[in-house]
Amino acid sequence: MDAQREIQTLIRRWVDAVDRADLEGVLADHTDDIVMFDVPPPHAGHRGMAEYRAAWPEFLAWQAGGARFELTELEVTAGKDVAFAHALLRCGPPEWYEAEPGKRLRLTFGLRREDRRWRIAHEHHSFVHPSP
Repeated sequence: MDAQREIQTLIRRWVDAVDRADLEGVLADHTDDIVMFDVPPPHAGHRGMAEYRAAWPEFLAWQAGGARFELTELEVTAGKDVAFAHALLRCGPPEWYEAEPGKRLRLTFGLRREDRRWRIAHEHHSFVHPSP
């Protein structure tokens, strides 16, 4: 499998884990020194696996209450040992998307190859609200 396809598969697996509120699946395929800039504070980000892990339970509990985490676009650019990807998702309960059909969560990933496997080293999450 080529790098681009491997990374697409990894990200789709991560999206599926978030959608199912599966913490261990969310944590899989990340580096120990992961940096995540998320929508809620702290705006300086979460650094390292312990902080990354601690950031997820509250969101996943909300997610399990009926929200969706659904990939709508994914682009990957991969080199030999580093790659980046950007994606758009629907993230929220169905009523959000009835009110704002174009609302999307933006994701940017930085990845690196470690021990012949791709791992996510950086995530950046932000919301885009469609213009009226």
